[in-house]
Order: sequence, then C-alpha cells, then structure tokens
Amino acid sequence: MSLPATEVAGGVRLAVRLTPRAGREGLDGVGEGADGRPVLHIRLAAPPVDGAANAALIAFVAKGLGLRKSEVAIASGEKSRQKLLMLLGEPARLLARIGAWIRENKA
Repeated sequence: MSLPATEVAGGVRLAVRLTPRAGREGLDGVGEGADGRPVLHIRLAAPPVDGAANAALIAFVAKGLGLRKSEVAIASGEKSRQKLLMLLGEPARLLARIGAWIRENKA
C-alpha cells in the first residue's frame, strides 16, 4: 500500500479526498486521485459551508493521528474536495502514525 503522504521539511503533506455531508463519518481507505497518486478518502457529516467541512476535517485528522489541531493545516484545496494537508512534526513518526491509522480503519 502506498501512503498518500510525502515527507517535507518540518512534517508531512497528506493528500485527502473529502466527502462532506456524508451519512457516516470515517476513513474509506486509500484510493487513486485524478493524477494517479494515492489519496486518503475521508467522509464527514459537516457541510461545505463557511469552512465547516474544513474545520471538521482538521479536527478529524488531528484526533485520528493524535495531533493537536494547530499541527494540522490545509496547505491547498480549501474550496475543493481534493485537499493537501500539512502535518507538523517529525516526518518518520507521522508517516508511521498515518500507516497505522489507515490499517486500523480498514473495513
């Protein structure tokens, strides 16, 4: 399994495909984005209005990875379903947490 994450200076960039207004919340695993790269599919109940889905995404990812919300930011795609998140911290530790989180939430 290819992780949808890339090590960068100061942390990791995580590629996400968000489905807002979902009937259930959770991880839907890793899929392929339009560019062929891996993306993490996440469903959230929050609507994409006034930044509610973005705030819910930050909280969801922070909780799932054991990070503070201040350590998760949207690097690009604020108004898109395809988002690139910046996770601050030691890259090897973050990559291990992302891998474990995905494995724990496989259906």
